[in-house]
Amino acid sequence: MTVVALFGAGGKMGMRLGRNLARSRFETRHVEISPAGQDRIREAFGAACIEPDAAIAGAEVVILAVPDTAVGAVAAGLVPKLAPGTIVVILDAAAPYAGLLPERADITYFVTHPCHPPIFSDETDPAARADHFGGIAAKQHIVNALMQGPEAHYGLGEEVARAIWAPVMRSHRVTVEQMAILEPGLSETVCATLLDAMREAMEEVIARGVPREAARDFLLGHMNILAAVTFGEVQGVFSDACNKAIVFGKETILKPDWKRLFEPDEIADSVRRIT
Repeated sequence: MTVVALFGAGGKMGMRLGRNLARSRFETRHVEISPAGQDRIREAFGAACIEPDAAIAGAEVVILAVPDTAVGAVAAGLVPKLAPGTIVVILDAAAPYAGLLPERADITYFVTHPCHPPIFSDETDPAARADHFGGIAAKQHIVNALMQGPEAHYGLGEEVARAIWAPVMRSHRVTVEQMAILEPGLSETVCATLLDAMREAMEEVIARGVPREAARDFLLGHMNILAAVTFGEVQGVFSDACNKAIVFGKETILKPDWKRLFEPDEIADSVRRIT
């Protein structure tokens, strides 16, 4: 069995990954400094946590399931101790893109991140429909990047990624730079911001007298069909009135140069803000 050392194993993300690794062919060594996290691991897996040095001894893969703000510090203390050829798996592009990983040419850095279950899916099981994050019951796509290391390591890195984010549909290979454009650029700076603005708009409508349930039902229902048409999930076009409203809305809501958010310096600034 391939040995995987899971750092941050008792945290929210570490527990998610640990449950999926327990169903895989990988032998998992749990590393967790928090007593509460150690208790969670013992209760969930019947396993005791292992000291970091013991966990990495003979481990082919090391996963850093720690917050973005801690990746650099954890990696700085850990990477110098790793055996040559070890694959270090990072769960987000922020720290790698920001240059926070120690320089060491004889190890592999593999970055992976979930796309999360798509809003248009064929899930019928209630557990899958309720799994909005993914990695429990709902199928999702993932993105991966071989930041450095031999090409032969991509296959094992992707296998680990498919295991920790299971069940997985498509697995996309991208670069670290492209992953940073996707997040925080596309998913957080743009998508999350616009969604929050829609929530604020809903609250404004409610403040102007529309019943809360009516406003929420109306907005979420329209988000469904409007998104389906916009992204080609169904064949259809917007009405002339809707198209005119979109033109007015963009001119009123968005700054003319808003796409500069995807310029390299803007992505770099965004990553620095969250790391």
